[in-house]
Amino acid sequence: MRVFPGSPGTLTSLFLRVAQCVFAAGSIASMATTSSFFNFTAFCYLIASMGLQVVWSFGLALLDGIALVKRKVLHSPVLVSLFVVGDWVTATLSLAAASASAGIAVLYFNDVGNCKFGEECQKYQLLNHLLYRVLVFFHLQERVNLRNFDLLIASIQKKKVNIVL
Repeated sequence: MRVFPGSPGTLTSLFLRVAQCVFAAGSIASMATTSSFFNFTAFCYLIASMGLQVVWSFGLALLDGIALVKRKVLHSPVLVSLFVVGDWVTATLSLAAASASAGIAVLYFNDVGNCKFGEECQKYQLLNHLLYRVLVFFHLQERVNLRNFDLLIASIQKKKVNIVL
């Protein structure tokens, strides 16, 4: 398989993973500094989803860093499949959390009138901003992962592997 920017084990992949981790940690910090986030199920789900995101992105950033230092190529079929499926799961959870928390923030700012929580409403807005930044980096990473997955399938088809069922 060819190595191109953003594929696992490259500097671009490391940057994208670190950015995902930083923005997810920022959204957790923004939420944790409010006093009433636990009153809303969407915000509790967000903390859980972003916690998983931090662990996933940090782990893959470490893997990318180790691969860069040791000059290893991370294009084995098992690793590429793991990256694709893991990113899909965490991206889906992050999108659901971002949508739910954005819905709560819009409810307070637009539908209720003014936010009665004061400074916390600004933190909720910051939180949503950080969440959608996480999703932007996920989108960039997924485009690369899908390309790797396509190259993996093409290389398997080129070898004409016969599977007996």
